[in-house]
Amino acid sequence: MESYNSFKVAQQQVMESAKLLNLDQATIELLIYPQREFKFTFPVRMDDDKVKIFHAWRIQYNYARGPAKGGIRFHPDETVDTIRALACWMTWKTAVVDLPLGGGKGGVCCDPKTMSERELEAVSRGYIRAIAPIIGIERDIPAPDVYTNPQTMTWMMDEYETIVNKHQPGILTDKPQQVGGTEGRRDATARGGVINVREACKVYGFDPTKTYAIQGFGNAGQRAALLHQELLGGGKLIAVSDSRAAIFNPDGFDPKELVMHKLKTGTVKNFPGAKEIQHNELLTLDVEILYPAALENAITSQNADNIKAKIISELANGPTTPEADIILNKKGVHVIPDILASAGGVTVSYFEMVQDKYSYFWDEEQVQQRLDKKISKAYHTVQEALREKKVHPRLAAMVVGVARVAEACKLRGWV
Repeated sequence: MESYNSFKVAQQQVMESAKLLNLDQATIELLIYPQREFKFTFPVRMDDDKVKIFHAWRIQYNYARGPAKGGIRFHPDETVDTIRALACWMTWKTAVVDLPLGGGKGGVCCDPKTMSERELEAVSRGYIRAIAPIIGIERDIPAPDVYTNPQTMTWMMDEYETIVNKHQPGILTDKPQQVGGTEGRRDATARGGVINVREACKVYGFDPTKTYAIQGFGNAGQRAALLHQELLGGGKLIAVSDSRAAIFNPDGFDPKELVMHKLKTGTVKNFPGAKEIQHNELLTLDVEILYPAALENAITSQNADNIKAKIISELANGPTTPEADIILNKKGVHVIPDILASAGGVTVSYFEMVQDKYSYFWDEEQVQQRLDKKISKAYHTVQEALREKKVHPRLAAMVVGVARVAEACKLRGWV
């Protein structure tokens, strides 16, 4: 039976890696559960003057290699298992790109689309008040995720600084540059995904200038549309989707015009010259490269056999189920797994932490060069594991990440 519980999927991936690494039972048990979990409720007075109680979480999955790092999601369907899974994946993600960080994640069960800006600010400040005692620049450094952004982070940073009564811009990352943010953060997740595609094309001989499609046209999807052409010397974007529509044009879209349309109208729907298709059709189009940049469990055993892409670069978290991974591997589809493909974001977040600590900031070119070096090295480290262990790419990436965390746990004397 295929599991759509993200945390069960994440645990299954850790177990498979542990088996290949011959880890002992105590280490396995330490790595398949979060080290710390926190559940909160907090009140917010809404615009109609009624008080609403919000449920929220912060999970610090593992901090053997450094302070926990991970985003905060505002989503109406938020569950503790989703946050556990994402915190788990963040642990391996920071380890795969060899950052001195652990993994964490947080979330508030709310619907930001129905809230005013004042209500959003009140929820942001309420959440940070709840988690303030358990975070800190040497403990746990949150960042944005689904339906949170640099403005949310600034409200949270301001609230935290009010509580501790000192200037601490490094407490959250992905802030605006005016308050301690870094150059190069806006497109870092997408840039990392495209750099991975570039390296994969070198290794496997695929042609990055052929067709590509993007599922999910939020921040990462939009940036990937533009960067694919900029970094890979061309390529024809033939399909994109967002929550309201999936559109297709065999002659290709102009990524800049499409991004402008999305920013102006809030959707890709009704883009001139586009044919609307079913959302699930996009994933099975005949393209060279596919970027899943939406939510979990998009590629399953139900549709994996129909996927025609040569490379899948996962900009979303957990878009492929374990059963689908096996099918894709047998078909010869090269999957660049989320913990590697979308690691550009946390890498530049780490650069932001470093710069905040020193109060000295790098220019965009320096940030991009350092990101390129980190991601390229991580891609080839995973390739080595893939060849050595003879496994599919996700398991190879997991083996690299899990081995590094397990080693840190052992060195500390935890196991």
